[in-house]
Amino acid sequence: MTDDLPAATVASAAQTAHVMTVSCPATTGIVAAVSGYLAEAGCNILDSAQFTDLEAGRFFMRLGFLAPAGTAPAALEEGFAPVAGRFGMEARFLDPRRKARIVVMVSRFGHCLNDLLYRARIGALPVEIAAVISNHLDYQKQVVNADIPFHHIEVTKENKAAAEAEILRVVARSGAELIVLARYMQILSDRMCREMSGRIINIHHSFLPSFKGANPYRQAHARGVRLIGATAHYVTADLDEGPIIEQDTVRVTHAQSAADYVSLGRDVEATVLSRAVHAHVQGRAFLNGDRTVVFPASPGEYASERMG
Repeated sequence: MTDDLPAATVASAAQTAHVMTVSCPATTGIVAAVSGYLAEAGCNILDSAQFTDLEAGRFFMRLGFLAPAGTAPAALEEGFAPVAGRFGMEARFLDPRRKARIVVMVSRFGHCLNDLLYRARIGALPVEIAAVISNHLDYQKQVVNADIPFHHIEVTKENKAAAEAEILRVVARSGAELIVLARYMQILSDRMCREMSGRIINIHHSFLPSFKGANPYRQAHARGVRLIGATAHYVTADLDEGPIIEQDTVRVTHAQSAADYVSLGRDVEATVLSRAVHAHVQGRAFLNGDRTVVFPASPGEYASERMG
């Protein structure tokens, strides 16, 4: 087994790339058991990241490795089951060449949707947008022109339960593994948050002090805020308080207008959301109670940082 192959190493005709993720109670022998299984299966480890949360007593690990050609992730997972059972592991084997299917939900602000569509189209984000759902018709033509199914599902106080049931049917029919709220301006019910736990990502602005309600960027401008930020997080029943995946900020000055704040805020929102989706679909983001563990991208994985 080799765990320090050069970054330029690529899978040959006799090998295929895979990713493994592990989450379990912290104890001794985990790394030895995982690496031992992969060695017995004829695999070579390319990169490995691990973290032990001493407070929570949890261990997290992500490995990239080469397996003999024709080895399916399902076969690796089945063979690993006895080890996973012994350590109480949640273990997954992923094919990094496979594009994750996602459903994007949007209302009337399209900057995050536009960014996701572009990154997916050029291959900078390893996803296939299986459908777009909106409670408005603003982006129907744009989405349909991109050969992506568009679903208009209006949401009111009276039909909220029925609307969410239809949303879940669209997600199920599309085979999507993740919902991305790209400035979808509706509060999801507790039931939907529980049903899709760990599979919905949202984006929102981050200010200090916090500004809620209409026109938060204009409120921030009026108060002389100097840092504009955005937070991407998993959705829970606690509004905008789910486990954080990604954050970023951009500085502003007294010379910039409220319109500048809005423009810069939209840019950072789009970037942060795409990074969070990237981390999730590549198995780099792990739920850890009310927090997350997010490993950095391996060399060559974060193509979206090198978009031209």
